[in-house]
Amino acid sequence: MTRLSKKTSISELIVFRHDWTSAEVRLILEKPLIELLWQAQHVHRIANPGYKVQLASLLSVKTGGCEEDCAYCPQSMHNSSDVNMYPELEVKTVLQRAKAAKDAGADRFCMGWAWREIREGKDFEAMLLMVKGVRELGLEACVTAGMLTDKQACRLAEAGLTAYNHNLDTSPENYGQIISTRTYQDRLETLQRVRAAGITLCCGGIIGMGESIADRASLLTVLANLDPHPESVPINALVAVEGTPLEDLSCIDPIEMVRMVATARIIMPKSRVRLSAGREQLGRAAQILCLQAGADSIFYGDTLLTTANPAVAEDRELLSEAGVQVSWGQAQ
Repeated sequence: MTRLSKKTSISELIVFRHDWTSAEVRLILEKPLIELLWQAQHVHRIANPGYKVQLASLLSVKTGGCEEDCAYCPQSMHNSSDVNMYPELEVKTVLQRAKAAKDAGADRFCMGWAWREIREGKDFEAMLLMVKGVRELGLEACVTAGMLTDKQACRLAEAGLTAYNHNLDTSPENYGQIISTRTYQDRLETLQRVRAAGITLCCGGIIGMGESIADRASLLTVLANLDPHPESVPINALVAVEGTPLEDLSCIDPIEMVRMVATARIIMPKSRVRLSAGREQLGRAAQILCLQAGADSIFYGDTLLTTANPAVAEDRELLSEAGVQVSWGQAQ
């Protein structure tokens, strides 16, 4: 990256690229923290004038019983976590929850299905009705439900879906240590189908799963080399859940999350960098540093699928203390 000198304008710090190398990204990720924060903040101010934080609410529509063997996930049927399997929520119930999220200030409503891939039939038809209903409420609508076909992606686009979430989770090199039931290429092909249908991408990963710094740099490199960059990049910290293979892992140092957010902001200047799972274990100071480093979206609500999240009142207090504006009701 360009190092600022007396002859370097701040605007030169913004680079829109899709040809990053992992070595370049790692150099950014490992910069002295103050320099990294300084650079990320300037990139963010220039690339995203009128900085506001988007509030996104997340609801588990179908919980548990997933056929995937993701080592971090309590919803996997391969893991022994104490997560009850629930049938898919009805359309009316989901839209009531969406209305409540909007009333609480959310701008985007995200819906999750614990599936390996979207299933045809009444479940998919209900999903389409949910998407339409959420959009009619004036909210952005996001769905995460595993792999999908070209036809399904097009039907979701026709229903008005704003974004499809499909995380890469970790680096290509580390992926086999975390998941064996779906390949990295499967994930990339799903992203391509979503893009081809004209739906925006919500795609990020998780840190704290025993990966190396090189793995983190590699994950960010894959994301930044997507063209265009994902419109939303959720950065998650592992929430170690009893009954999963990763249950004994310790919480990350919160500064590691700050570094990931700042690096994502620098290499993907206009993407929404979403501060996602694991916020409760970060603490207030680290969350504020993440906001300063360029995070401009948070998941808002007491629960993220099956793990805890800070309470709405706590988030309102945090955002007020940080002095950031919120994009109340500005869904597109």
